[in-house]
Amino acid sequence: MEKFIEMTKTFMDDKYAKALVILVASLIVAWIIRFLYKIVFRNIVKKTKTKLDDEIVEAFSKPVFYTIVLAGLIWSIRILGLPQGVNFFSSGILKTIIAVLWISSLLRTVSIILNWLGKRKSKYKLIQKKTIPLFENTLKLIIIGGGTYFILLIWKINVTAWLASAGIAGLAIGFAAKDTLANFFSGIFIMVDSPYKIGDYIVLDSGERGRVTMIGLRSTRVLTLEDIEITIPNAVIGNAKITNESGGPYEKHRVKVAIGVAYGSDIDKVRKILYKIADKNENVCKDPPPKVRFRAFGDSSLDFQLLCWIEKPGRRGLVIDELNTSIYKEFNKQKVEIPFPQRDIHIKK
Repeated sequence: MEKFIEMTKTFMDDKYAKALVILVASLIVAWIIRFLYKIVFRNIVKKTKTKLDDEIVEAFSKPVFYTIVLAGLIWSIRILGLPQGVNFFSSGILKTIIAVLWISSLLRTVSIILNWLGKRKSKYKLIQKKTIPLFENTLKLIIIGGGTYFILLIWKINVTAWLASAGIAGLAIGFAAKDTLANFFSGIFIMVDSPYKIGDYIVLDSGERGRVTMIGLRSTRVLTLEDIEITIPNAVIGNAKITNESGGPYEKHRVKVAIGVAYGSDIDKVRKILYKIADKNENVCKDPPPKVRFRAFGDSSLDFQLLCWIEKPGRRGLVIDELNTSIYKEFNKQKVEIPFPQRDIHIKK
């Protein structure tokens, strides 16, 4: 027994033997952890309703395994007592590999979590399909920046001087491209705040109206009813008053048609005709139902208004044309007079 203990002590005093033991031990620990991942952790996460935890566990399985193995290898190299330059270089490479493994796993995890959150629109309104690229690129930039910082520290590179230079360069770029940066940040706020989305019909404060075809980080594109595409810088549209005709609880749009009939007309008959015309038009929604309002006693007419809803704001011009045509024909048929403005002139001698 004493001889065995003495042989073990002699073996452990040998630096090569000790390095080998540490390396083998790290491999054994890594395989045990990997086995636990496959048998224990995967079985636990499979019992949950969501696949999010399954994908996250899978994303971190490789970096955990290789981190243990490479950490054992770094420890073994230190025990061997190699020259300082060789030890620093070899350890630096292995630590860099560990950092790259964790950076790639974190990037993958960010994509997994954001895609999962984007599918749950009812709970997470801020993270939607259209805003996922924004959050993903921002978080990936932070992860890559932080990972690069740690890799520079591993190689004992002076980060302070680099950061100072980057700050000066950033100020110069900021002053030179202030309009571009204003458009960029306005585009981010538009994506997050979502005052409109692609496909919505919007009215600008300048009076232009059209369908949003693209929302970029620099500009927003609107296609007018004349099939003319307008490109508006996000900094401009972000500070403008925008009327979203597709906003609200649904995309339906209300159409208003003003009609004047002569004094002495049967107003009940007028109401009946207008309701009949609205009910017969295929582009007018049945829910909400059309309404007819007697608005005012005009100078030359009794002023009515037909209010009805249509499915898409882009059909407003077509529906107004159809309703006006039907009203004019039906009034002529039913002998309902549409008056023209009249003025009485009194001449005093």
